[in-house]
Amino acid sequence: MTKQVAVLFDLDGTLLDTAPDLGAAANFVLSQHQQAPLSLEQARQLSSHGAIGLLKAGFGEAWAEQAQNQLRQQLLDYYQQYICQGTDFFPGIRQALQWLNQQQIPWGVVTNKPEHLSKLLLAHFVEFEQSAVLIGGDTLAQRKPDPAPMLLACEKLGIAPQHCLYVGDAERDIEAGRNSNMTTLLALWGYLSEQDKIEQWQADLHCSKSEQLQQSIQAWLSEL
Repeated sequence: MTKQVAVLFDLDGTLLDTAPDLGAAANFVLSQHQQAPLSLEQARQLSSHGAIGLLKAGFGEAWAEQAQNQLRQQLLDYYQQYICQGTDFFPGIRQALQWLNQQQIPWGVVTNKPEHLSKLLLAHFVEFEQSAVLIGGDTLAQRKPDPAPMLLACEKLGIAPQHCLYVGDAERDIEAGRNSNMTTLLALWGYLSEQDKIEQWQADLHCSKSEQLQQSIQAWLSEL
């Protein structure tokens, strides 16, 4: 591969199905406060919104009365302890990353998950040893949809943003990619809900199934 290009990814709901473990952490906190647990389906729809999104849904109308930062920390502490019990790649993602490696196309992760938790999680998967960059939600003062984390990733890779593809499953991902002058690809297999108005997000590309990600990347490359 001679073109100077790179592919950057969101993490939760894009590369890894982390909802089983994030949902378990949320349910632990909810159980401590006599709240009903979230289903796995609910967790999958909410996990892109992080700890606060999960807890807010779990507590419902009672959320406004809670010590929110304390509950968020309880969730994160539990999650850190049991970070990779049920988490795995979505189907086809391993193969897509292996293909990028074979093509010598650098790739990395820009996520809003805290950096220390991201590193802890990625250490469970040998594939991430080939990741060229990791930017977490607290690596900088800004986080997605702000372009700063995206631009830092490009700087570390030594590749211009307009030569990067960003793959994510949330509106903030597409907005961050657009704010950075990257080509954006919406991962429709990710943590989306019926309330998401994806047609308004203006992603450049869409990919319905994770098994089709490699083909979608190849199609992007063919248009360069």
